[in-house]
Amino acid sequence: MKELLVISGKGGTGKTTVVASFAAVAPSKVLADADVDAPNLHLLLDPDQLEERPYCGADLASVDRHACTECDRCTDLCEFEAIRNGVVDARRCEGCGTCALVCPADAITMIPQTTGRVYLSDTRFGPLVHAQLVAGAEASGKLVTQVRQRARAAAEQRHVDLILTDGSPGIGCPVIASLSGIDAALIISEPTPSGLHDLGRVLQVAAHFEVPTAVSVNKCDINFDLTRAIERLSTALGATTMTRIPFDRAVVDATVAATPVVEWSRGDAPKAIRALWEEVASWDALT
Repeated sequence: MKELLVISGKGGTGKTTVVASFAAVAPSKVLADADVDAPNLHLLLDPDQLEERPYCGADLASVDRHACTECDRCTDLCEFEAIRNGVVDARRCEGCGTCALVCPADAITMIPQTTGRVYLSDTRFGPLVHAQLVAGAEASGKLVTQVRQRARAAAEQRHVDLILTDGSPGIGCPVIASLSGIDAALIISEPTPSGLHDLGRVLQVAAHFEVPTAVSVNKCDINFDLTRAIERLSTALGATTMTRIPFDRAVVDATVAATPVVEWSRGDAPKAIRALWEEVASWDALT
């Protein structure tokens, strides 16, 4: 079984557009959306939900008022000022457990909190595992790990040998949790100053995990100088450069229609995405 992660370094490069089109052209796979803070792959794939599981990503301190002696030791040692006079402020509590550890009366317990949901859905392109973190909740990396584990289980059950994952933008916890232990990463970049800058950062993170990487420049024709600069940087940092994707108004129209662009149009961008998939499918890291 192989895992391909599609990431971007920054938001708005067209990463999900490419993954949705890959879903339409790849023959046999399980799909996963590891952007748990703001998932949107399902918007293009029209899934039917099969299963929903709660995700408990944090604990909240709870005080037994009958056992509490109001010694205020918890108040003195809480770094987040989340507990005072035996009353917990849920907005401040980070679930670290210090208060429960130091309470001489054992009056404080840590209660697991449901901070998200993990879904298994069915699409016309195959199973999709996705999740939604409660707004502002912590431990997004742990939720990404659960998504990956559920996707792997779904692939094993269906005897599928490819997991195609839509990753998060940036280089934070969700991306780190997505990169760990995968077979290859495809980075979708764009020819803008921020695209070039953030590409360098995400390539360094991928190199830390020793993940084979390839780079494709989306909307390549809006600035050919930056497109070439991105490809030079990619080569310098050990990444493979793959098929460029030109700007195409059909991508916008397909997104508005909630349809993968390769099903919507036969234009330049869909042709390039199909060619990119053929290149990815024959990539040594995935064969």
